[in-house]
Amino acid sequence: MTHDFIARLPKAELHVHHVGSASPRIVSGLAERHPGTVPSDPDALRAFFEFRDFAHFIEVYLAVVGLIRTQEDLRYLTYEVAREMAEGQSLRYAELTCTPYTSVAAGIPIEAYTEAIEDARLAAERDFGLVLRWIYDIPGESGLPAADATLRYALDHRPDGLVAFGLGGPEIGVPRPQFEPHFTAARAAGLHSVPHAGETTGPETVWDALRLLGAERIGHGTSAAADPALLAHLAEHRIPLEVCPSSNLATRAVASLGEHPLKAFVDAGVVVTIGSDDPPMFNTTLNREYEIVADLLGLDDRGVADLARTAVEVSFAPDDVRERVLAEIEEYVAAPRVSSPR
Repeated sequence: MTHDFIARLPKAELHVHHVGSASPRIVSGLAERHPGTVPSDPDALRAFFEFRDFAHFIEVYLAVVGLIRTQEDLRYLTYEVAREMAEGQSLRYAELTCTPYTSVAAGIPIEAYTEAIEDARLAAERDFGLVLRWIYDIPGESGLPAADATLRYALDHRPDGLVAFGLGGPEIGVPRPQFEPHFTAARAAGLHSVPHAGETTGPETVWDALRLLGAERIGHGTSAAADPALLAHLAEHRIPLEVCPSSNLATRAVASLGEHPLKAFVDAGVVVTIGSDDPPMFNTTLNREYEIVADLLGLDDRGVADLARTAVEVSFAPDDVRERVLAEIEEYVAAPRVSSPR
């Protein structure tokens, strides 16, 4: 019953990447526009997407980035990602993490970038009933020049849908303190702080994100489980962790799903939300992540619905959107159901 319940449950997603959400179907459409670097045949693409290791993930991710060469490509990607979120995952609201630096570096002017994602955002709400908001993230591996540029894009070319400022990419060799001035400026401009931290490094990276970057949510935060004081701080201050189990397994942040610290987070009173991260690249969906978490935590349908409520409540959605989606969840949970025949 839980599988069917999850599939139709109205949901919000807070940890999902823009380019990383490009499914084989979407990539095929882009590859047909720009033949030669990535196979456009769906079967060949599915094989290309089969996760082997983190290096392969980066290879696939950059190959998809390389297919986004024009404003029209960007608009197509964004709109089709929204279609799949709404039609396949019952999403009503999503905060997509975007990395404008890579697109601008590839030759798309920031003005064209902003116009493309905003046009797709408005069309997605009109056509699919999906409300999108943006998180602009610094690709940490590109260092301070990328941070400077991303901040400039956020402040000087701010799209209406931009709600937060983030930090992604590898953590090892990318210390968080260097980005403190950028997050200070972004927060002063009214943007929320949502950096990745503690995915492949220790708890100190999470502390840095909290103390120096003013993090209001933490992307992943997997290693926080190793520091009881950090767990207590997160719980006391109601700072959510955005947990992505399949991603953590694929990138070797955890050795197995059975060893995932999710239960330790919940037992410590930490607020958690569930995300799919880069779903096609990790062979998952938000629905599948909910199923995994239901199994790890022993949740029934009511417990699963609580996860959906939490995501909406800790989102940066406008008040009217938050109230509407919460009401949809309540209506869905209260509706009578007939068990599927076996």
